[in-house]
Amino acid sequence: MKKKVLALLMVTAMSSAMLAGCGSSESAEAPAESSTEEAAETTEAEEEVSDTTEDTASEEAEAPAADKVYNIGICQLLEHPALDEATRGFEEALTELLGEGNVNFDFQNAQGEQTNCATICTQFVTDGDDLILANATAPLQAAAAATNTIPILGTSITDYATALDIADWTGATGTNISGTSDLAPLEEQENMLVELFPDAKKVGILYCSAEANSVYQAQVFEQYLEEDGIEYEEFTAADSNEIQAVVTSACESCDVLYIPTDNTMAANTETVNNVALPAGVPIIAGEEGICSGCGVATLSISYYDIGYTAGEMAYDILVNGADITTMDIKFAPQVTKEYNASICETLGVTIPDDYVAIEQ
Repeated sequence: MKKKVLALLMVTAMSSAMLAGCGSSESAEAPAESSTEEAAETTEAEEEVSDTTEDTASEEAEAPAADKVYNIGICQLLEHPALDEATRGFEEALTELLGEGNVNFDFQNAQGEQTNCATICTQFVTDGDDLILANATAPLQAAAAATNTIPILGTSITDYATALDIADWTGATGTNISGTSDLAPLEEQENMLVELFPDAKKVGILYCSAEANSVYQAQVFEQYLEEDGIEYEEFTAADSNEIQAVVTSACESCDVLYIPTDNTMAANTETVNNVALPAGVPIIAGEEGICSGCGVATLSISYYDIGYTAGEMAYDILVNGADITTMDIKFAPQVTKEYNASICETLGVTIPDDYVAIEQ
């Protein structure tokens, strides 16, 4: 009897173990299938999230964040039409690209003083501005001295190598500085002088000796005059106080005057004109603003265009993360032959048909 009971108990125990084993097997297999499905779903979800993140990042690279406001410091050397147009072009380009309310401009006029440029640019650095626009050579030099980390874009700069004292020029500064140049083709400007005044025996080159880029333009222009066998003489003023006397001296000994893109002369065209026009001495100007005030003709760029291009460069730096150290200096896309109808009429100068009259 005891043996039967014991055998029965053993059979029962084995059956229970087998049932338990079967139950464990089913239980282990079911979660395994579920885990595989869940893992696949999780991977797909992660890929979707990853794709969404990449799309979002791409969109953010193409457009500024809605709540991001960029602070831009603008140091302009002084007030005159050419520099004013460059600043206007820069501001309009950035406002269009970033959107209204996404950019603040801190515009400062240095009133023609180098010391003011230094003070203004130092304040931009203290304020932590996102970018500095240096409009003309003196502001560019001041900004370069104030910071080597904040991006600096120049405009209305004739030659960056001269302005920044770079010997091995490659087209980019290799520093936190880039921008646009207002250099017009000097050889073509000299050709214009010869075309309009073929009988000129001596040309006076008039500029401010304190402006490095004016010195550069004068030297290049002189080379072309030498090639044409035309005599020339430099007449320089250290500041605006000397202009009247210097122009008077130039008009006494020269047949034609040439004024490069010089900020001091541009700000004092009335003084120049009050001497040159009564003396009957025509002036070939380096840009439209000077020509409008005292010149006969010019081969001029658009300062609005180079300012606008600088604004596009600023957007590329601020939003797209462009490396300013490798950004080549950009130039005006085109030049235009222009003339001052009023002064031409007064002096009896005949202008060819391919010149455009400057709007006064």
